[in-house]
Amino acid sequence: MKTRLLPALLLACTASFLHAAPSADDLAKFVAGMPVRDSALDAREKDTNWIGHAQVLDKKWNKMEQRQLGHVRDWVRGNETSRFGGTVFYMFSGPDFLYAQLLFPNASTYILCGTEPVGSVPDITQMAPQNVVGDLTNVRTALDTMLTTHYFITKDMRVDLTRGNIGGTLPILYFFLARTGCTIQSTKQSGPSVEIDFHGPSGRSQTLYYVKTDLSNGGGNEQFLSFCKKHAPGAALLKSASYLLHEDSFSKARNWLLSNSSIIVQDDSGIPYRAFDQKRWNVRLYGTYTGPISLFSKNYQSDLGAAYAREKPAPLGFAFGYAWQVDKGLLIEATPK
Repeated sequence: MKTRLLPALLLACTASFLHAAPSADDLAKFVAGMPVRDSALDAREKDTNWIGHAQVLDKKWNKMEQRQLGHVRDWVRGNETSRFGGTVFYMFSGPDFLYAQLLFPNASTYILCGTEPVGSVPDITQMAPQNVVGDLTNVRTALDTMLTTHYFITKDMRVDLTRGNIGGTLPILYFFLARTGCTIQSTKQSGPSVEIDFHGPSGRSQTLYYVKTDLSNGGGNEQFLSFCKKHAPGAALLKSASYLLHEDSFSKARNWLLSNSSIIVQDDSGIPYRAFDQKRWNVRLYGTYTGPISLFSKNYQSDLGAAYAREKPAPLGFAFGYAWQVDKGLLIEATPK
């Protein structure tokens, strides 16, 4: 009996030894509900739970494409952001690679940061199927607000992405990379950061960094800002940033962006309008300003309201900022004189 068991055991051990983990690109596609090349993952995609996962994400993504993303791309085509080829600094982004890629599709480097941990996407072929189902449900829940509106609710996302092995910001970054037509070449994690090298939809080599950091004064962000400085000057993107840069406790990050940005694209929750010295900055307004949503009502900017009333800019054509309605879309673009 022992003699008969030995070849079977050796075969099982050999198969385990020969198992090659799926590529980061295949893992990203699997999480995003898209077909993969890896045979082991392909077998998992025949599971009815994954098929349901993919159908839900397809439906939500297609609705967002029609309602929002196509209009953003139309705006970008007529804007200088489409030609920008340097580094994008997207502070307070969390895992929102989507809008960095939409607004600056030809950037060489994207540096994102937030207070959420990097997390992980392990070898899914080695996970129990029921655990994969639960983790993918958490991913869908974390994406729900973003795919319904166009921003994350940080406290909800933090809960949704700390329950399983597929967690943190990485699966969300993977989702947006896969869904925007990018192909991941490699992923390198180091402490509170991750570096993802990928080819964009046009085939261009690009790099995405996500760093977990606290951007408040005294938040221990010196190393992060030094890293950013090596890539400066660059483009700054600020969206749904909780009006933190309006506060004195975030003056260091605000001043860093004003000193190191060749273009700033933001909503009203980014750098306050009063901080743009009219002698130093050209500021263009898009859309309409009706003030913050009720949660941030104290952050109404009377000078910004007066500027919108005076300039009467054309409608933006898509939602941008905390108000998810298209007719309330607001965008501020600032470039140094």
